[in-house]
Amino acid sequence: MKLSRFILVLALALAAAAPSRADIVDGIVAVINNTVITRQQLQDFAKPAIDALNRTYADDPAAFDAHLNSVLTNSLELLIERELIMNDFDVEGYHLPDSVVDELVQDRIRELGDDQVSLIKSLQAEDETYAQFREDVRDQYIELALRDKNVSQEVIISPFQVENYYHSHLDDFKVEDEIKLRMIVLKKSSPDDTNTPALGREIITAIKKGATFAQMASVYSQGSQQQEAGEWGWIERSTLRSELADAALPLRPGQMSGVIDTPDSCYIMLVEDKRPAHVKSLNEVRDDIEKTLGAQERARLERQWIDSLKKKTFIQIFP
Repeated sequence: MKLSRFILVLALALAAAAPSRADIVDGIVAVINNTVITRQQLQDFAKPAIDALNRTYADDPAAFDAHLNSVLTNSLELLIERELIMNDFDVEGYHLPDSVVDELVQDRIRELGDDQVSLIKSLQAEDETYAQFREDVRDQYIELALRDKNVSQEVIISPFQVENYYHSHLDDFKVEDEIKLRMIVLKKSSPDDTNTPALGREIITAIKKGATFAQMASVYSQGSQQQEAGEWGWIERSTLRSELADAALPLRPGQMSGVIDTPDSCYIMLVEDKRPAHVKSLNEVRDDIEKTLGAQERARLERQWIDSLKKKTFIQIFP
């Protein structure tokens, strides 16, 4: 199903100013069997994403327009999928009792932290009725239920698939040189501050006399890991700023650096351990690979199911 012509026309209909770019002239944009999708429905559905684009690219209309096509294309496709699923719900003779819908609505109201009266007032402020809200909750539940029913949540990934993926993506599992660090960060008041480096030297002296690095980090460090006694855990060498990486490289496990003086801060590092660059073993990444392959397989099954619904449904897109 080609949407490019419709999207181009729709994008050209959006004005240059940020607020008005999101205003889509009402009219029919798609028909699915006897159900129509209007431009207003598309605008309402895409509004959160369009608002986010407006915020992100408020000063860059060209970038806004470049991303808008993708947002509108995806939004229209999702609306069409929803109508296909709702149509399948009716064709298959499913029924969702009103009592269940009422419970779903009350659950949604509780999730929003509202009561029914407050919700109705909020809906009125957005030109939406309680009946529309109730119908949206019902339709969303049906859509999720049928997606779960038709796309198995228990996709079986074989050991062979995992091993094949691992050997085909070895570059993804490469790890650079890693260092297990504790660090004390002392922020300087100015680039020519001499008091902070002096404090750093005093801290090093205290550690050499018997104080633990963790104790000194808990007391003096102004870094984000102060509450963890300066512990940074395992980090790749490339993630460290160059001054720190250069100072850490020669250190052996258990060794402490001197005061590393930079324009904005002073640092003291303790190298607790090191690991050379390597490729993670299959056992280390097996769970992640299974999750990746499972997600890919569920996406394939869902696309297969949606395509099967499209083949037996009348769909027309209007420019």
